[in-house]
Amino acid sequence: MTEQFAELRPTARILLGPGPSNVHPRVMKAMMSPVIGHLDPDFVKVMEDLKRLQRAVFRTQNEMTFPASGTGSSGMEMIAANLIEDGDQVIVGVNGAFGTRFADCAERQGARVHKVEAEWGRIIEPDTVKRALASVSNPKLVVIVHAETSTGVHQPIEEISALARTHGALLVVDAVTSLACVPLETDRWGIDACFSCTQKGLSAPPGLAPVTFSARAMEAIRRRKSKCRSWYLDVAAIGSYWGSERVYHHTAPITMIYALYEALRVVMEEGLEQRWLRHRSNAAALHAGLGALGLKLAAQEGRRLPQLTTVEVPPGVDEARVRAELLQQFNIEIAAGLGPLRGKVWRIGLMGESSRRENVTLVLGALEQILAGAGFELSRGKALAAAQAAWATG
Repeated sequence: MTEQFAELRPTARILLGPGPSNVHPRVMKAMMSPVIGHLDPDFVKVMEDLKRLQRAVFRTQNEMTFPASGTGSSGMEMIAANLIEDGDQVIVGVNGAFGTRFADCAERQGARVHKVEAEWGRIIEPDTVKRALASVSNPKLVVIVHAETSTGVHQPIEEISALARTHGALLVVDAVTSLACVPLETDRWGIDACFSCTQKGLSAPPGLAPVTFSARAMEAIRRRKSKCRSWYLDVAAIGSYWGSERVYHHTAPITMIYALYEALRVVMEEGLEQRWLRHRSNAAALHAGLGALGLKLAAQEGRRLPQLTTVEVPPGVDEARVRAELLQQFNIEIAAGLGPLRGKVWRIGLMGESSRRENVTLVLGALEQILAGAGFELSRGKALAAAQAAWATG
């Protein structure tokens, strides 16, 4: 073959979108470790330590806590495939793209899905979940997105968890954008099944889906009347590999396991509480700076995520052009809106390794320059001053 292919040389970007976030250098170094067999004693030791680390970050004692082989969506699919059988009644909170996605996934597994909907940008109110539970006979699951990536909304969990437990339903939580960014208390909040990803708050490459299943959830899986429809994501089978038996199921992605292991070590060394505080502090500075630029935040006030901010695009401003100029001139990636918010908002992420003071000042300065060049009226220099003031008082 005479055709030549160039060596890979992707540009190193400043990733300030909804994911992936920038990968911690220690994680990249860990991925250079030798690949060994997935049943090698050295790798088994990594697996055991990784489960302990995951439990610590999920704030759980659940025995069945491990990384599913696949991106965050595989965690969603795993939970749906294992906990849903034909005809099961499933209540799903839908206030953005990812609640919509779980509803679709549940329907494909044969569930009778009851959507509890809210306007994009607002939380699911507990009273609406309460009414849905009262109207559904024998609900199996209540599904809630903790951090709705499409809107920047931070969903309260505890009251909905209590409602689900009262009606005998299992609580499923999508923590894809929340894990290691904001408090997530799996055991204390009564969460029965939870899934996340590696490429957001954990700042590792995409490729694994940390999941955890409570004892109640595992009992429901054991009581299934039919086999799990997914061979690859069958928790009962995978549990035999991640458990003491070490029964071969599939070849684990060794290098990604290394990456997650080191990413979780970084999280625990910083400390979860300190990490949550860092995200809140940097978000407060970003929000103050955006306000000083004359920009409005889109998500419900008082329910905004610190790690993902939705910003309204001002009238007359070409939102795609702003994103393109951020990338071309400043090497910064932010994201467009999804669904009904497409063309109406920008999504700015400050997740994990990307949640840094220098990134806040950089994106504020870049937006100021680009918007001023686009004819948007603003006061130069006020954004950085507002951010500094927020850090000083935070």
